[in-house]
Amino acid sequence: MKKHNVKSLADLRAAGVSIAWLTCYEYSFATALDATSLDMILVGDSGGMVALGHPDTVPVTMDEMIHLASAVRRGAPNKFIVGDMPKGSYEASDYDAITNAMRFIKESGCDAVKLEGASVMAHRVKAIVDSGIPVIGHIGLTPQSSSSFGGYRVVGRDSGELDLLTLAIRELEIAGAFAILLEATPPQAAKVLSDNAKSIIFGIGAGKFTHGQLLILHDLVGLYPSFRPKFAKCYIPEILSTFSSNLGNKEDLISFGRTTRQDGIHEITRLAVEAYVSEVKTKTFPSENYTYKD
Repeated sequence: MKKHNVKSLADLRAAGVSIAWLTCYEYSFATALDATSLDMILVGDSGGMVALGHPDTVPVTMDEMIHLASAVRRGAPNKFIVGDMPKGSYEASDYDAITNAMRFIKESGCDAVKLEGASVMAHRVKAIVDSGIPVIGHIGLTPQSSSSFGGYRVVGRDSGELDLLTLAIRELEIAGAFAILLEATPPQAAKVLSDNAKSIIFGIGAGKFTHGQLLILHDLVGLYPSFRPKFAKCYIPEILSTFSSNLGNKEDLISFGRTTRQDGIHEITRLAVEAYVSEVKTKTFPSENYTYKD
């Protein structure tokens, strides 16, 4: 599969093809994702929780993100990879924002960066874009600053919040963001925002009307034990029968495993990711079971 770029992703949106991406934080899982039809990978600061054991994303540092992103790039050379700017790496100044965004590009080989924040971060987005680095914005529920607006909650149920999200998209687009991630937003509100946006609108917990979907890989494979958000679907139960049947007709499983490495977690992950991509492309994910109420 040919590696995407900003233009080819925009072409998918223009053609009405839903874009599928996942988080990833290390080499082995990245090699599994590289063997799928997944469009993009996000090296998210959520890695601070699922890979590093922090209680939330706030403590994650740039050095940790570079370490994680570099491993993912080595494992997935054929994927468009986005580095997630951690809290404290971009808020203070345009200089900090450009310097740390440039680290993602130069030191870890990322293709773009993502940063949280609405209108107040538009200047940072513009500064990074002007330095030649593609940027994805992130609005709605923004985990790095969730404590400032009442914790982890659905955003956009009332007209006032919807107006603010509309303004945020407009300002981020003017600043040069080629895409925006909309998190924890009711589906009808997300539809209005997506239909009126010029950029690509990705959803995570924002229903099926956005231009693409993002999930946390550890939720998709059921590897994070602490909690699972309502919008997260574990695909392992759906592909286990396929995995078992693929092994069932092999007379020598030891030789098969040594030769193909398709007898374990790597292959289970690949099958689960392909099932996710298929449902995103056919727009059957997210269903109502994985969607917040309007």
